[in-house]
Amino acid sequence: MSQAASSDEWTHSHVFDRGNPLAERNTLRAVLLTTAMMVIEIVGGYVFNSMALLADGWHMSSHALALGLALFAYASARRFAHDARFAFGTWKIEILAGYTSALLLVGVAGLMLYESISRLIAPSPIHYDQAIAIAALGLAVNLICAWLLRGGDHHHAHGHQHHHDDDHRHDDLNLRSAYLHVLADAATSILAIVALFGGKLWGASWLDPAMGIVGSALVAIWAGGLLRDTSRILLDAQMDAPVVAEVREAIETGDSDARITDLHVWQVGRGKYACILCIATGTDATPSDFRQRLAIHEELVHVTIEINRPPPAAS
Repeated sequence: MSQAASSDEWTHSHVFDRGNPLAERNTLRAVLLTTAMMVIEIVGGYVFNSMALLADGWHMSSHALALGLALFAYASARRFAHDARFAFGTWKIEILAGYTSALLLVGVAGLMLYESISRLIAPSPIHYDQAIAIAALGLAVNLICAWLLRGGDHHHAHGHQHHHDDDHRHDDLNLRSAYLHVLADAATSILAIVALFGGKLWGASWLDPAMGIVGSALVAIWAGGLLRDTSRILLDAQMDAPVVAEVREAIETGDSDARITDLHVWQVGRGKYACILCIATGTDATPSDFRQRLAIHEELVHVTIEINRPPPAAS
């Protein structure tokens, strides 16, 4: 029979992520700007009969909703940070908001594609001058919002982080989702302006819906990347993260006969991980001894260790 011992006997905080106050403030500013521009573009698109401008306005409406969702997620994560019901903190509220925003992007891309194809089949006259002016104003608002949101991410430095440079595990995915919504708006604004100028100068009215199709493909690609990253975290599909190999290296290397027989690692904050590991060893090492080996990995903020030892030899 094996003998087991466990660590984590001490009471400690389960607030693994400290939030992102700067991003929350900037997201609020972006919500206000985007909502105002959304109304202008949708009304202008219908009045001046521009599909590219309407597409940009539809983007604005979905993005205003997504930015509001991101803001709500920040506030909720902060409000419930010390709620005992959340076993590993409230950070995943933000990730869930990012995943939902990605789904909204997919829906917008589908709507853009449908309406653009409809306009290619049944074209209608466009008031170019007015539509160009509103699209330019929309682009300016998008660029301001993108600047606000790009500057709000916090990348926390660690003493041991060489393995973090090749992925997004330090990203604020809630902020990233909001930023992608604004970036998608900026891209479709540029496409709208190009299409409207092409139609005005060369009579190429087909450019307007064609740019809508291009924009829908671009938005779908961005949404796919965000869905991939957020869903991996929500489903705890992160056993291929570099920190997993580093845990094994810290425990099993050296002159110890320790071997990991069971290991679970999952993310609980930006650049923060929890892990549960079961170690087989014939030595007298305690959970605290193995915890010391893992201490160099500051990204491990919640560690539970169980030790299994072989039964004593029969006399």
